[in-house]
Amino acid sequence: MENARPDTPALNQVPQLTAISVLKLLLSNILVWTSLCAIGALGNYGDLVKYGTTQRSFSEILWFWVSSHFLMMIFSTCLYLIFMRYERFLSKAKGIALSYAIMLLGFLPFELMYISMLDLLKDKPGFGFQDIVSTAFNLRGFTIFLEFAWSTGTFIAVLAICTWRQARVREQILQQSMNDVLHLRLDLEQQRLDALRGQLEPHFIFNCLNAISALVRSDDKRIALTGLNRLSDLLRYALTASSRDWVRLEDEMTFIRDYLELQRLRYGARLQISIAGDTGNVLAGDCPPLLLQPLLENALRHDLDCHEGSSDIRMQFHLRGEELSIKVSNTVTDGVAANPGLGLGLPQTRARLELIYAGRASMHSGHIQDDGQPRYEVEIRMPLHMPEDTAT
Repeated sequence: MENARPDTPALNQVPQLTAISVLKLLLSNILVWTSLCAIGALGNYGDLVKYGTTQRSFSEILWFWVSSHFLMMIFSTCLYLIFMRYERFLSKAKGIALSYAIMLLGFLPFELMYISMLDLLKDKPGFGFQDIVSTAFNLRGFTIFLEFAWSTGTFIAVLAICTWRQARVREQILQQSMNDVLHLRLDLEQQRLDALRGQLEPHFIFNCLNAISALVRSDDKRIALTGLNRLSDLLRYALTASSRDWVRLEDEMTFIRDYLELQRLRYGARLQISIAGDTGNVLAGDCPPLLLQPLLENALRHDLDCHEGSSDIRMQFHLRGEELSIKVSNTVTDGVAANPGLGLGLPQTRARLELIYAGRASMHSGHIQDDGQPRYEVEIRMPLHMPEDTAT
Protein backbone atom coordinates (compact mmCIF):
# COMPACT_ATOMS: atom_id res chain seq x y z
CA MET A 1 0.00 0.00 0.00
CA GLU A 2 1.37 3.40 -1.00
CA ASN A 3 2.31 5.84 1.70
CA ALA A 4 1.59 9.56 1.56
CA ARG A 5 3.44 11.46 -1.12
CA PRO A 6 6.91 12.32 0.21
CA ASP A 7 7.30 15.43 -1.95
CA THR A 8 4.32 17.27 -0.52
CA PRO A 9 5.67 20.55 0.96
CA ALA A 10 4.78 21.59 4.46
CA LEU A 11 3.24 24.95 5.25
CA ASN A 12 6.07 25.89 7.60
CA GLN A 13 8.85 24.68 5.34
CA VAL A 14 11.77 27.17 5.25
CA PRO A 15 13.38 27.72 1.84
CA GLN A 16 16.92 26.37 1.68
CA LEU A 17 19.32 29.27 1.05
CA THR A 18 22.70 28.36 -0.42
CA ALA A 19 25.64 30.56 -1.33
CA ILE A 20 24.78 30.18 -5.02
CA SER A 21 21.13 31.14 -4.50
CA VAL A 22 22.14 34.19 -2.44
CA LEU A 23 24.63 35.22 -5.13
CA LYS A 24 22.00 34.84 -7.86
CA LEU A 25 19.57 36.89 -5.79
CA LEU A 26 22.18 39.63 -5.27
CA LEU A 27 23.08 39.76 -8.96
CA SER A 28 19.46 39.87 -10.07
CA ASN A 29 18.79 42.58 -7.50
CA ILE A 30 21.75 44.64 -8.72
CA LEU A 31 20.52 44.19 -12.30
CA VAL A 32 17.05 45.50 -11.38
CA TRP A 33 18.47 48.48 -9.50
CA THR A 34 20.94 49.24 -12.30
CA SER A 35 18.06 49.27 -14.78
CA LEU A 36 16.13 51.69 -12.57
CA CYS A 37 19.23 53.86 -12.20
CA ALA A 38 19.75 53.85 -15.96
CA ILE A 39 16.19 55.06 -16.47
CA GLY A 40 16.70 57.82 -13.89
CA ALA A 41 20.05 58.81 -15.35
CA LEU A 42 18.56 58.90 -18.84
CA GLY A 43 15.87 61.27 -17.60
CA ASN A 44 18.43 63.56 -15.98
CA TYR A 45 20.61 63.55 -19.07
CA GLY A 46 17.60 64.33 -21.26
CA ASP A 47 16.79 67.35 -19.09
CA LEU A 48 20.38 68.58 -19.35
CA VAL A 49 20.32 68.26 -23.14
CA LYS A 50 16.96 69.98 -23.29
CA TYR A 51 18.21 73.04 -21.38
CA GLY A 52 21.65 73.03 -23.02
CA THR A 53 23.66 72.28 -19.88
CA THR A 54 25.62 69.18 -20.83
CA GLN A 55 28.72 69.60 -18.71
CA ARG A 56 28.35 65.98 -17.47
CA SER A 57 28.32 62.87 -19.64
CA PHE A 58 25.65 60.17 -19.43
CA SER A 59 28.17 57.71 -17.93
CA GLU A 60 28.96 60.16 -15.12
CA ILE A 61 25.27 60.64 -14.34
CA LEU A 62 24.69 56.86 -14.45
CA TRP A 63 27.59 56.27 -12.05
CA PHE A 64 26.15 58.87 -9.69
CA TRP A 65 22.78 57.07 -9.67
CA VAL A 66 24.34 53.63 -9.22
CA SER A 67 26.72 54.71 -6.44
CA SER A 68 23.92 56.60 -4.67
CA HIS A 69 21.72 53.49 -4.64
CA PHE A 70 24.38 50.85 -4.01
CA LEU A 71 23.55 50.62 -0.30
CA MET A 72 19.86 50.34 -1.25
CA MET A 73 20.75 47.35 -3.42
CA ILE A 74 22.39 45.59 -0.48
CA PHE A 75 19.53 46.58 1.82
CA SER A 76 16.79 45.18 -0.47
CA THR A 77 18.72 41.92 -0.87
CA CYS A 78 19.17 41.48 2.88
CA LEU A 79 15.54 42.43 3.52
CA TYR A 80 14.35 39.80 1.04
CA LEU A 81 16.52 37.11 2.66
CA ILE A 82 15.26 38.03 6.13
CA PHE A 83 11.63 37.89 5.05
CA MET A 84 12.18 34.55 3.35
CA ARG A 85 13.93 33.15 6.41
CA TYR A 86 11.45 34.51 8.95
CA GLU A 87 8.14 34.39 7.12
CA ARG A 88 6.21 34.82 10.35
CA PHE A 89 6.91 38.57 10.13
CA LEU A 90 4.61 38.66 7.10
CA SER A 91 1.71 36.79 8.71
CA LYS A 92 0.55 39.62 10.99
CA ALA A 93 0.30 43.38 10.70
CA LYS A 94 2.19 43.74 13.98
CA GLY A 95 5.20 41.91 12.54
CA ILE A 96 5.17 44.07 9.39
CA ALA A 97 4.95 47.27 11.48
CA LEU A 98 7.82 46.09 13.69
CA SER A 99 9.94 45.28 10.65
CA TYR A 100 9.25 48.71 9.19
CA ALA A 101 10.19 50.43 12.47
CA ILE A 102 13.46 48.48 12.63
CA MET A 103 14.17 49.51 9.06
CA LEU A 104 13.64 53.20 9.85
CA LEU A 105 15.73 53.13 13.00
CA GLY A 106 18.43 50.80 11.70
CA PHE A 107 18.88 51.32 7.98
CA LEU A 108 17.80 54.91 7.31
CA PRO A 109 20.56 56.50 9.48
CA PHE A 110 23.19 54.41 7.64
CA GLU A 111 21.71 55.45 4.31
CA LEU A 112 21.92 59.14 5.28
CA MET A 113 25.54 58.74 6.39
CA TYR A 114 26.31 56.92 3.15
CA ILE A 115 24.88 59.80 1.10
CA SER A 116 26.88 62.22 3.25
CA MET A 117 30.05 60.21 2.59
CA LEU A 118 29.45 60.42 -1.17
CA ASP A 119 29.05 64.21 -0.90
CA LEU A 120 32.31 64.48 1.07
CA LEU A 121 34.16 62.39 -1.50
CA LYS A 122 33.34 64.98 -4.16
CA ASP A 123 34.43 68.07 -2.17
CA LYS A 124 36.74 66.89 0.62
CA PRO A 125 39.10 63.99 -0.13
CA GLY A 126 40.30 63.62 3.45
CA PHE A 127 37.55 63.23 6.05
CA GLY A 128 36.72 61.20 9.13
CA PHE A 129 33.68 59.58 10.72
CA GLN A 130 32.88 62.79 12.61
CA ASP A 131 32.70 64.66 9.30
CA ILE A 132 30.25 62.05 7.94
CA VAL A 133 27.96 62.35 10.99
CA SER A 134 28.11 66.14 10.88
CA THR A 135 27.25 66.20 7.18
CA ALA A 136 24.36 63.78 7.73
CA PHE A 137 22.83 66.07 10.35
CA ASN A 138 23.16 69.03 7.99
CA LEU A 139 21.48 67.35 4.99
CA ARG A 140 18.65 69.26 3.43
CA GLY A 141 15.11 68.31 4.41
CA PHE A 142 14.29 67.32 0.85
CA THR A 143 17.27 64.96 0.70
CA ILE A 144 16.20 63.30 3.95
CA PHE A 145 12.62 62.99 2.68
CA LEU A 146 13.89 61.56 -0.61
CA GLU A 147 15.96 58.89 1.15
CA PHE A 148 13.04 58.14 3.46
CA ALA A 149 10.79 57.70 0.41
CA TRP A 150 13.33 55.42 -1.32
CA SER A 151 13.73 53.29 1.82
CA THR A 152 9.98 53.04 2.37
CA GLY A 153 9.33 52.26 -1.29
CA THR A 154 12.01 49.57 -1.26
CA PHE A 155 10.53 48.08 1.91
CA ILE A 156 7.03 48.01 0.39
CA ALA A 157 8.28 46.49 -2.88
CA VAL A 158 10.23 43.72 -1.14
CA LEU A 159 7.29 43.10 1.20
CA ALA A 160 4.91 42.81 -1.76
CA ILE A 161 7.23 40.40 -3.60
CA CYS A 162 7.71 38.20 -0.53
CA THR A 163 3.98 38.22 0.29
CA TRP A 164 3.14 37.28 -3.32
CA ARG A 165 5.75 34.51 -3.26
CA GLN A 166 4.45 33.18 0.03
CA ALA A 167 0.88 33.24 -1.30
CA ARG A 168 1.99 31.32 -4.40
CA VAL A 169 3.73 28.70 -2.27
CA ARG A 170 0.67 28.29 -0.06
CA GLU A 171 -1.57 28.09 -3.10
CA GLN A 172 0.62 25.33 -4.55
CA ILE A 173 0.61 23.51 -1.21
CA LEU A 174 -3.17 23.81 -0.97
CA GLN A 175 -3.59 22.57 -4.53
CA GLN A 176 -1.25 19.66 -3.85
CA SER A 177 -3.15 18.82 -0.67
CA MET A 178 -6.47 18.92 -2.54
CA ASN A 179 -5.03 16.66 -5.23
CA ASP A 180 -3.75 14.25 -2.57
CA VAL A 181 -7.17 14.21 -0.88
CA LEU A 182 -8.86 13.62 -4.25
CA HIS A 183 -6.51 10.74 -5.08
CA LEU A 184 -7.11 9.29 -1.64
CA ARG A 185 -10.87 9.52 -2.07
CA LEU A 186 -10.64 7.91 -5.49
CA ASP A 187 -8.50 5.12 -4.06
CA LEU A 188 -10.98 4.56 -1.23
CA GLU A 189 -13.93 4.55 -3.62
CA GLN A 190 -12.13 2.10 -5.88
CA GLN A 191 -11.51 -0.14 -2.86
CA ARG A 192 -15.19 0.08 -1.91
CA LEU A 193 -16.18 -0.76 -5.46
CA ASP A 194 -13.80 -3.71 -5.53
CA ALA A 195 -15.25 -4.88 -2.21
CA LEU A 196 -18.77 -4.67 -3.65
CA ARG A 197 -17.63 -6.65 -6.65
CA GLY A 198 -16.08 -9.23 -4.36
CA GLN A 199 -19.41 -9.57 -2.55
CA LEU A 200 -21.48 -9.57 -5.74
CA GLU A 201 -19.74 -12.47 -7.46
CA PRO A 202 -20.12 -15.00 -4.59
CA HIS A 203 -23.70 -13.79 -4.08
CA PHE A 204 -24.52 -14.40 -7.73
CA ILE A 205 -22.79 -17.79 -7.76
CA PHE A 206 -24.56 -18.80 -4.55
CA ASN A 207 -28.01 -18.07 -6.03
CA CYS A 208 -27.22 -19.84 -9.30
CA LEU A 209 -26.06 -22.91 -7.37
CA ASN A 210 -29.33 -22.84 -5.47
CA ALA A 211 -31.15 -22.99 -8.80
CA ILE A 212 -28.99 -25.93 -9.92
CA SER A 213 -29.54 -27.76 -6.63
CA ALA A 214 -33.29 -27.40 -7.13
CA LEU A 215 -32.93 -28.94 -10.60
CA VAL A 216 -30.89 -31.83 -9.19
CA ARG A 217 -33.56 -32.53 -6.59
CA SER A 218 -36.12 -32.83 -9.41
CA ASP A 219 -34.43 -36.11 -10.47
CA ASP A 220 -34.41 -34.93 -14.10
CA LYS A 221 -30.77 -35.43 -15.10
CA ARG A 222 -31.25 -33.94 -18.57
CA ILE A 223 -32.56 -30.68 -17.17
CA ALA A 224 -29.85 -30.64 -14.49
CA LEU A 225 -27.09 -31.10 -17.10
CA THR A 226 -28.60 -28.34 -19.25
CA GLY A 227 -28.66 -26.12 -16.20
CA LEU A 228 -25.00 -26.86 -15.46
CA ASN A 229 -24.05 -25.93 -19.03
CA ARG A 230 -25.95 -22.64 -18.77
CA LEU A 231 -24.36 -21.99 -15.39
CA SER A 232 -20.94 -22.45 -16.97
CA ASP A 233 -21.74 -19.78 -19.60
CA LEU A 234 -23.10 -17.41 -16.94
CA LEU A 235 -20.06 -17.80 -14.72
CA ARG A 236 -17.74 -17.23 -17.66
CA TYR A 237 -19.46 -13.91 -18.42
CA ALA A 238 -19.65 -12.94 -14.73
CA LEU A 239 -15.95 -13.54 -14.12
CA THR A 240 -14.90 -11.80 -17.34
CA ALA A 241 -17.22 -8.79 -17.03
CA SER A 242 -16.59 -8.24 -13.33
CA SER A 243 -12.97 -7.37 -14.10
CA ARG A 244 -14.16 -4.48 -16.29
CA ASP A 245 -15.74 -1.19 -15.30
CA TRP A 246 -18.20 -1.04 -18.21
CA VAL A 247 -20.00 -3.37 -20.60
CA ARG A 248 -22.41 -2.79 -23.44
CA LEU A 249 -26.07 -3.03 -22.50
CA GLU A 250 -26.45 -5.44 -25.39
CA ASP A 251 -23.97 -7.84 -23.73
CA GLU A 252 -25.64 -7.35 -20.36
CA MET A 253 -29.07 -8.19 -21.81
CA THR A 254 -27.68 -11.31 -23.49
CA PHE A 255 -26.43 -12.37 -20.07
CA ILE A 256 -29.85 -11.55 -18.52
CA ARG A 257 -31.67 -13.70 -21.05
CA ASP A 258 -29.28 -16.60 -20.39
CA TYR A 259 -29.87 -16.13 -16.68
CA LEU A 260 -33.66 -16.23 -17.22
CA GLU A 261 -33.31 -19.40 -19.29
CA LEU A 262 -31.51 -21.02 -16.37
CA GLN A 263 -34.29 -19.94 -14.03
CA ARG A 264 -36.89 -21.16 -16.50
CA LEU A 265 -35.41 -24.66 -16.17
CA ARG A 266 -36.23 -24.36 -12.48
CA TYR A 267 -39.63 -22.64 -12.56
CA GLY A 268 -40.91 -23.89 -15.90
CA ALA A 269 -44.02 -22.22 -17.30
CA ARG A 270 -44.54 -20.35 -14.01
CA LEU A 271 -41.83 -17.91 -14.99
CA GLN A 272 -43.55 -15.19 -16.99
CA ILE A 273 -41.50 -12.07 -17.73
CA SER A 274 -41.89 -9.32 -20.29
CA ILE A 275 -39.07 -7.10 -21.53
CA ALA A 276 -39.96 -3.91 -23.39
CA GLY A 277 -38.08 -0.89 -24.73
CA ASP A 278 -34.74 -2.61 -25.38
CA THR A 279 -34.27 -0.88 -28.72
CA GLY A 280 -31.06 -0.56 -30.67
CA ASN A 281 -30.34 2.88 -29.19
CA VAL A 282 -30.74 1.50 -25.67
CA LEU A 283 -28.62 -1.59 -26.30
CA ALA A 284 -25.83 0.62 -27.67
CA GLY A 285 -25.47 2.22 -24.24
CA ASP A 286 -23.12 1.32 -21.40
CA CYS A 287 -23.64 0.05 -17.87
CA PRO A 288 -21.63 -1.47 -15.03
CA PRO A 289 -21.43 -5.27 -15.36
CA LEU A 290 -23.95 -7.44 -13.47
CA LEU A 291 -26.14 -4.38 -12.85
CA LEU A 292 -29.51 -5.83 -13.84
CA GLN A 293 -29.26 -9.39 -12.56
CA PRO A 294 -29.79 -8.46 -8.87
CA LEU A 295 -33.00 -6.61 -9.85
CA LEU A 296 -34.44 -9.68 -11.57
CA GLU A 297 -33.24 -11.95 -8.80
CA ASN A 298 -35.03 -9.72 -6.28
CA ALA A 299 -38.23 -9.90 -8.36
CA LEU A 300 -38.03 -13.69 -8.58
CA ARG A 301 -37.40 -14.08 -4.88
CA HIS A 302 -40.36 -11.91 -3.90
CA ASP A 303 -42.69 -13.25 -6.55
CA LEU A 304 -42.32 -16.91 -7.58
CA ASP A 305 -40.68 -18.01 -4.31
CA CYS A 306 -43.67 -16.70 -2.35
CA HIS A 307 -46.51 -18.56 -4.12
CA GLU A 308 -47.26 -21.49 -6.42
CA GLY A 309 -48.78 -19.53 -9.31
CA SER A 310 -47.26 -17.82 -12.32
CA SER A 311 -45.19 -14.69 -12.11
CA ASP A 312 -45.80 -11.33 -13.69
CA ILE A 313 -42.37 -9.72 -13.86
CA ARG A 314 -41.81 -6.71 -16.10
CA MET A 315 -38.59 -5.08 -17.27
CA GLN A 316 -39.05 -1.79 -19.09
CA PHE A 317 -36.47 0.49 -20.70
CA HIS A 318 -37.28 4.10 -21.51
CA LEU A 319 -34.84 6.56 -23.07
CA ARG A 320 -35.25 10.30 -22.45
CA GLY A 321 -32.52 12.10 -24.32
CA GLU A 322 -29.30 10.79 -22.79
CA GLU A 323 -30.97 9.49 -19.61
CA LEU A 324 -31.98 5.85 -19.44
CA SER A 325 -34.72 4.62 -17.14
CA ILE A 326 -34.84 0.90 -16.24
CA LYS A 327 -37.83 -0.43 -14.30
CA VAL A 328 -38.19 -3.95 -12.92
CA SER A 329 -41.43 -4.77 -11.13
CA ASN A 330 -43.22 -7.83 -9.77
CA THR A 331 -46.60 -8.56 -8.27
CA VAL A 332 -47.10 -8.53 -4.52
CA THR A 333 -49.19 -11.35 -3.06
CA ASP A 334 -51.25 -10.35 -0.02
CA GLY A 335 -51.06 -12.52 3.06
CA VAL A 336 -47.80 -14.18 2.02
CA ALA A 337 -44.68 -13.70 4.09
CA ALA A 338 -41.88 -12.06 2.18
CA ASN A 339 -38.87 -14.15 1.27
CA PRO A 340 -36.13 -12.65 3.47
CA GLY A 341 -33.13 -13.78 1.42
CA LEU A 342 -29.75 -12.19 2.16
CA GLY A 343 -30.82 -8.65 1.37
CA LEU A 344 -27.60 -7.84 -0.53
CA GLY A 345 -28.77 -7.27 -4.10
CA LEU A 346 -30.53 -3.90 -3.99
CA PRO A 347 -28.27 -2.20 -1.38
CA GLN A 348 -25.19 -3.26 -3.34
CA THR A 349 -26.68 -2.02 -6.60
CA ARG A 350 -27.52 1.37 -5.05
CA ALA A 351 -24.00 1.65 -3.57
CA ARG A 352 -22.39 0.79 -6.91
CA LEU A 353 -24.43 3.44 -8.71
CA GLU A 354 -23.42 6.09 -6.17
CA LEU A 355 -19.73 5.21 -6.48
CA ILE A 356 -19.58 4.82 -10.24
CA TYR A 357 -21.78 7.71 -11.36
CA ALA A 358 -21.01 10.14 -8.49
CA GLY A 359 -24.54 11.46 -8.13
CA ARG A 360 -25.47 11.26 -11.82
CA ALA A 361 -27.51 8.09 -11.33
CA SER A 362 -30.21 7.06 -8.86
CA MET A 363 -32.21 4.03 -7.78
CA HIS A 364 -35.66 4.14 -6.19
CA SER A 365 -37.76 1.22 -4.99
CA GLY A 366 -41.15 0.82 -3.37
CA HIS A 367 -44.75 -0.37 -3.70
CA ILE A 368 -46.95 0.99 -6.50
CA GLN A 369 -50.48 0.38 -7.76
CA ASP A 370 -51.02 -0.79 -11.34
CA ASP A 371 -54.71 -1.03 -12.29
CA GLY A 372 -55.53 -1.63 -8.64
CA GLN A 373 -52.97 -4.42 -8.34
CA PRO A 374 -50.14 -3.96 -5.84
CA ARG A 375 -46.66 -4.27 -7.30
CA TYR A 376 -43.13 -3.72 -6.12
CA GLU A 377 -40.99 -1.66 -8.49
CA VAL A 378 -37.29 -0.83 -8.68
CA GLU A 379 -36.29 1.99 -11.02
CA ILE A 380 -32.76 2.96 -12.05
CA ARG A 381 -32.07 6.24 -13.79
CA MET A 382 -28.61 6.68 -15.23
CA PRO A 383 -26.75 8.21 -18.21
CA LEU A 384 -27.00 6.16 -21.37
CA HIS A 385 -23.24 6.20 -21.84
CA MET A 386 -20.42 5.95 -19.36
CA PRO A 387 -19.18 9.27 -17.96
CA GLU A 388 -16.40 10.88 -20.00
CA ASP A 389 -14.09 11.11 -16.97
CA THR A 390 -14.11 7.30 -16.71
CA ALA A 391 -13.77 6.58 -20.40
CA THR A 392 -10.07 5.89 -20.06
